[in-house]
Amino acid sequence: MIASFFLSLREMLEAALIVGIVLGALRKVDRRDLNRYVWLGVFSAAAVSLLAGWALNALHVSLEGNAEQWFEGVAMIVATGILTWVLVWVQQEGGALRENLEGGTIRNVLAGNGLALFFLAFTAVVREGIELSIFLTAASIETDLLSTLLGAGLGLLAALAAGWLIFSSTIRLSPRGFFTVTSVILILFAAGLVAHGVHEFNEIGIIPSIAAPVWDFSAILPEQSAAGQILKALFGYNADPSLTEAVAYGIYLLLVGVWMIWKRKR
Repeated sequence: MIASFFLSLREMLEAALIVGIVLGALRKVDRRDLNRYVWLGVFSAAAVSLLAGWALNALHVSLEGNAEQWFEGVAMIVATGILTWVLVWVQQEGGALRENLEGGTIRNVLAGNGLALFFLAFTAVVREGIELSIFLTAASIETDLLSTLLGAGLGLLAALAAGWLIFSSTIRLSPRGFFTVTSVILILFAAGLVAHGVHEFNEIGIIPSIAAPVWDFSAILPEQSAAGQILKALFGYNADPSLTEAVAYGIYLLLVGVWMIWKRKR
């Protein structure tokens, strides 16, 4: 539940910020009559995202045996790739997001193009929604579906509240600080996805374990304990991983850590 909460909070706050910027630009140029195109895009994107989530879950439930392990392994790796791309994109392009969106919105207003505003909102929200569907599918493999959906729902409510505070309240939250903190959490979560994906491929013999387990902390911190479940959901904790799982986890953190240090120095 905790992992799905952070995932939903992060993705839906990004969507809320984008929609808020577009609506704010329309307010600046006194064209609130065009808000309906934005909201139509938002609700259409939400419907498509829900459909994508349902389809992914239905596909997962329908699989058995090696097919299920293949699906879980591939889902973990794909989710890791998308999550890493999102983190990289936010680092590289996030600073110019407001200016680009406001400029595009005003150009569309001047052209009288309500359909373009619809697609602007739809594309922004559906990207976050489908990404979230993939992430939640991967997260539900680690826990039960009900807990995943509950965490996602709470994350959505928190994102909406934070978005409202940013745009409508005298209280000023810091999106930069928020995304910095959640980026660290999601990097660790993505490393756990990589390790879990390797674990699934270990089980079907695609990737050799080499040594299994490479260590065993089951007696000290079992995965079934409250702390173990939290660490597993957030950071992919495994009390008795194979050598290739541990190496995959470490290599991912090393590569992303080196990239972040290099980016900061630049």
